[in-house]
Amino acid sequence: MSLDMWLAWLAACWLISLTPGAGAIASMSSGLKHGFWPGYWNVVGLQLALLLQILVVALGVGAVLVASETAFSLIKWAGVLYLLYLAWKQWQAVPSDLQPAAADAAPVSIARLIGNGFVVNSSNPKAIVFMLAILPQFLDPTQPLVPQYSLMAFTMVATDMIVMAGYTGLAARVLKYLRTPRQQRYLNRSFAAMFAGMASMLSLVNRTH
Repeated sequence: MSLDMWLAWLAACWLISLTPGAGAIASMSSGLKHGFWPGYWNVVGLQLALLLQILVVALGVGAVLVASETAFSLIKWAGVLYLLYLAWKQWQAVPSDLQPAAADAAPVSIARLIGNGFVVNSSNPKAIVFMLAILPQFLDPTQPLVPQYSLMAFTMVATDMIVMAGYTGLAARVLKYLRTPRQQRYLNRSFAAMFAGMASMLSLVNRTH
């Protein structure tokens, strides 16, 4: 991959990451609820799913997914249901859930935070279709593909981790300004509405649009 091509890919990665989506909403929700460092484990899960999506495309499995209406629909509706579940959990969250954890409180489950991020990203089949459409445009077919895919994956993950750190950190800073239960409840339900909105958007996508 030439330097010019890599710079173009880097610009595309920033554009993709900065576009708000389910991952950004999950990152902000995690930052609000757990603070920056615990909440950032959610971002690790997002990146593991992103690496899986790139691997699927690199192996050619993405083409099978695009061709199979059944496979696409199964993954899509699983994602819709999970986002609706997150919306319900966020709507039901009590105001105290957004308060900083006490010193003697049980630690946040890292595995659960990583798993949440992984499911949010991996259950979006449109991401596979998008990757399948955009990644080959930055590849040089005359050069070995594995190093190119590796560099592209590293670039995208590094970029996304920086952007998601911004979303998580911004939300974590908001935490100290949530003084009343009414404010916390309003924010909880705002995120619930955003998760539900992303579920609605995902339910409308198909393999070609």
